Amino acid sequence: MKLLALDTSSVACSVALQIDDEVTERHEEQPREHTRLLIPMIESVLQHGGVRIDELDAIVLGNGPGSFIGMRIAASVAQGLAFGAGLNIVPVSSLAAVAAQVFAEHDAVETVVTQDAHMHEVYLGIYCRGDDDAPVPVVPERLQTSSSIAELDGERHGPRVAAGFGWHRYPELLAANHSLFDAVVDVCHPRAKFLLPLGASGLDGGAAIPPADISPAYLRQKVAEKPAPTP
Repeated sequence: MKLLALDTSSVACSVALQIDDEVTERHEEQPREHTRLLIPMIESVLQHGGVRIDELDAIVLGNGPGSFIGMRIAASVAQGLAFGAGLNIVPVSSLAAVAAQVFAEHDAVETVVTQDAHMHEVYLGIYCRGDDDAPVPVVPERLQTSSSIAELDGERHGPRVAAGFGWHRYPELLAANHSLFDAVVDVCHPRAKFLLPLGASGLDGGAAIPPADISPAYLRQKVAEKPAPTP
């Protein structure tokens, strides 16, 4: 399988290429540099892999939630590449990519991922470890204030860890929920190489869609949408 994955939903600009079992990744954490970094990073991994865009099976897009501007950058580039090469796009949750890295690197059966949503809120995703260590959503991704997370009340079935930049951005959120975790792990931003297995699974499961149908997972739609014209 040949897949290109990209994610710019956070301060990280991340690109990865999979050719069968070989993965090449470029990953840099530089705020507000995505438009400068993304295309050269894509060209670099393609050159390293010796493939053209039109030889890929699909493009895997880290579809947020996250930075509105960042999500639009990756979505626009993915759409342009896919249109030009006649490819479909597999949208994957950027929060799930963080969870996938946690399950690949840490002994946890559940992870709670948060990313900064501004306005004293975070994007929240709760995942358990599934088959082949894939993250399985426990509840739909949503916004969360800096307060107790109701879904975490109840019995734990194994080690539970916190991941994502949101815990660092809002320490009061961590303070309100700290007793519910066994650890806070140092996995903050999505990496494209962890989008790849999720994208491959989505491609096999029929989740690939035409580039025109991509819709970034804003969650806070009232901010993302353009205001209605004044009468």
